[in-house]
Amino acid sequence: MLSHRQVNNEPPAGTMEELEHTCPLPRTTLREPAIFAGEKSCECRAPHEKLTITQARRGTPVDRPVRVYADGIFDLFHSGHARALMQAKNLFPNTYLIVGVCSDDLTHRYKGFTVMTEDERYEALRHCRYVDEVVRDAPWTLSPEFLEKHKIDFVAHDDIPYSSAGSEDVYKHIKEAGMFVPTQRTDGISTSDIITRIVRDYDVYARRNLQRGYTARELNVSFINEKKYRLQNQVDRMKEKVKTVEERSKHFVYKVEEKSHDLILKWEEKSREFIGNFLELFGPDGAWQMFQERSGRMLQALSPYQSPHQSPRGTPSSSPTRERSPSRSPSPTRRWPFSKPSPPSSPKGASASISSMSEGDEDEK
Repeated sequence: MLSHRQVNNEPPAGTMEELEHTCPLPRTTLREPAIFAGEKSCECRAPHEKLTITQARRGTPVDRPVRVYADGIFDLFHSGHARALMQAKNLFPNTYLIVGVCSDDLTHRYKGFTVMTEDERYEALRHCRYVDEVVRDAPWTLSPEFLEKHKIDFVAHDDIPYSSAGSEDVYKHIKEAGMFVPTQRTDGISTSDIITRIVRDYDVYARRNLQRGYTARELNVSFINEKKYRLQNQVDRMKEKVKTVEERSKHFVYKVEEKSHDLILKWEEKSREFIGNFLELFGPDGAWQMFQERSGRMLQALSPYQSPHQSPRGTPSSSPTRERSPSRSPSPTRRWPFSKPSPPSSPKGASASISSMSEGDEDEK
């Protein structure tokens, strides 16, 4: 039987400590900005005795972790920094990693101007999962007093000699003391490489930031360069619009071609169907031809106009009013079968003959 909280997907009642014990969260879940880094140093309660690398690699008690120190500027914190700290954290089975970050004043004096401020660089290190402690305003050269104060066992850094502050290698005395553990640099990524990319593509980034609302004064861009960049941005926008119109027109033409092809196929199918229906209806054996033949026979059967010598049933016709006797001739004069009637010589003669024929008919009556 589900409870009310389970049905409504509500968390169980209790304090955060009780919830952590009853419902532990996955180890990969990040709930706080800096879950490993601390503002204050972790005081080691066990007596700080000198460790060798062999002892550290073999393993130390839980209350006596190997304290490894890694320092740097960490400007524009990137994956190369993170991988170096990951190596330092995994040097020994039980490692407590302390990271020292130099201040702006010290860095500008010995190395040069930084992109990020010291507070931004401190905060970036606090958010790295391999860091246990961040030391602010770290010294440029590690002194024995500093090593003793933070109870540092080993110093981790890449093995390339770091010449600075009048020294060929600031880690020379650490290496001589046997406290130096080398790490590997990540090729292709460094703060100097990132700055080089920005300087190389300065016009691109200046145009982008102008387009995003930054002023020319904020970007330290002259009036002429500002107008040039804005003109280039307008040209790029026009090119993008033209490209978009071309793509849309190509898509439209493709759609029209596809529709026309479908219409042609449908027209061909309909035309075949129409022709087939036409031939079926008007062909030599079609229904229309049979209809015409039947209608013709019906018209012949119902027609009132018949031959004078042929009855509808094929019998000789007879006048209903009178019947002629075979002895009498319909004409007053008999002519030879092959004799031609002589035409009248004049109109008067023709009228006389017509009158004589009418008189003969009256005599018969």
